[in-house]
Formats: sequence, C-alpha cells, structure tokens
Amino acid sequence: MPHLRLALLIPAAFALLAATPVEQIIPVPGFADFLTIDGNSVWVTNKGRVERWSRRGKLATVSMRHPCGTMALTADALWVADCDDKTLIRIDRRTARVTAVIVTGIAATDGEMNVVAGAGSVWLASAASGVISRIDPALGRVSARIIAARGSNYLAFGHGALWAVSGSMNLIQKIDPATNRVIGHTRLGRQPGFLVAGEGAVWVQEQADGTVARVDPARVSVSGRIKVDSSLNYGDIDTGGGKIWLRTTARQSLVVIDAATLAIRARLGAVTGSGAVRYTPSGIWTSAHDRQSLSWWPDPARLSP
Repeated sequence: MPHLRLALLIPAAFALLAATPVEQIIPVPGFADFLTIDGNSVWVTNKGRVERWSRRGKLATVSMRHPCGTMALTADALWVADCDDKTLIRIDRRTARVTAVIVTGIAATDGEMNVVAGAGSVWLASAASGVISRIDPALGRVSARIIAARGSNYLAFGHGALWAVSGSMNLIQKIDPATNRVIGHTRLGRQPGFLVAGEGAVWVQEQADGTVARVDPARVSVSGRIKVDSSLNYGDIDTGGGKIWLRTTARQSLVVIDAATLAIRARLGAVTGSGAVRYTPSGIWTSAHDRQSLSWWPDPARLSP
C-alpha cells in the first residue's frame, strides 16, 4: 500500500508544481516605478527618464528631469508629469520623442499622484489646494481647471466620470466631465491613495487601514470593504479579468481579490518594497524599484484559483 500512496501523490505534486505561477524578473537599473501598458510592452518611470520595456528587454528611453506619478496613454501619445519642472510632457509613442511641454503645476511633487485620460482629455492634479487641470490633447493646453477638495492628488477615469481622492481629507469625489464640477462625494478610511475604476465599481486603497474600499459609482457610496494587510502604504491597484490586482508592501508583492465576492484569491511573491501593478489579459506587470526590476506574471487566470 505505501507504493500505491506514492503513486497517487506523485501526479498531484506535479499538478501543484505546474499550477505555480512563474515570475519572470527583468533587471531594470535605476528606480523602476510607475507603469502604463502599451500593447505587449510597458512604459515605466525611472530616475531621470521614462523607458519602454518588453519581456525581452528595453525598447526605448526618453530623458526627463523628474518623471513622477502614474502615466496616461492616448491613441498616439504617452503623457507624463515632471515633478521638478511642474509640467505635463507629451511623448510620441512611435518615435519615443517629446513633442509637447505643457505648464500645469503639480499638486504632489513627491510623485504620489495620477495622470489619467478620459472624455477626450488628459487630467492631472495641478495644485495642492485641490485644483485639477483638464488638458486638451489636440491643442496641448489646459482647457479647464476644476476645484476639488484640498489634497485631491489621486485620480481615475471610468463609469463616465473622473474620480478624485483626497488622502488628507479622507474622501472620494465624482466629477462630471460635461460640467467640470464635483457632483458627489463620500468619506473613506484613513489615508486613501491610489484608485482604479473597473469591474463595476471604483476601488480605493485605504492605506493606513490596510483595506480596499469598493465605491458604488452611481450612488457614490462605499458598498464593500476588504482587509488585506496592516498597511497598504505606497502600493498600487488595477482591475481586470473579474479581479482586483493589488501591489502590496507588507507580506507579499501581489494580492489578487475577487471583484464579485471581495475574497482574497491569492498572495504572490516575496516582499520587495514599493512598486506598481498593471493588468493585461495575458499577464500582470509589476515593478519593484528597491530591487531595480520589473516582473511579468503570466496567465492571470492561473494566478487566482
């Protein structure tokens, strides 16, 4: 009977090994941080430059003084904030050359901020007092300035609206792009930060509480919450494939949450400090600036059984 038990266990062990996701680590010298997907490649902010990488290596480099915060992609351009010059930079995706420099102001010069695209515009927080600038990408200039709550550095676009989170005032605001006005808001947990609109809701990291809040986009109210870690400071968040993908800094690199049930489906990777995360149907990109690397996690369906 011992031989029979061994024969039964060996196939099971091989099945478990085959199901274990393989993290491809790609060395990126410098300070690889914020990510934006561009087809089969990814743009990443680095020290004094923005770079485009594929799984096979670096594809392009664009020099800047201090690229910071999340980046936005439009049909023909990458939009990046420069925290030293307090400008918004337009980079041609095909030639990897700077084609416009727009003076906007930057709300959070530490880089804890977003540049996002939506409703035919590019948006970024341009003053700590709560000013959000709307940029016309065709004209390359600010078309509107929206007054929001103080400290509204974190933005996302989705569900027909711009969403702005104030980390200092612990709230999220819904902004109507048709009127450029705040049309709703609700309180959040402590030190809310990066957010994403997708999978039927708006999802916000409540960093000091170690939780992720689900916000109903129609009612602008918190409709659910999941405890992840003691802290979610300086991580990142994305959605896709029915899941919430969370770059964490406490117990692991990546946490996978079921968007329907709010159940944690997987905890993956070693602790690697802060970084970003972006979903694609074929795999997940993460960055780890303290380790000076990017990671590719293939086949998202296998990452969250």
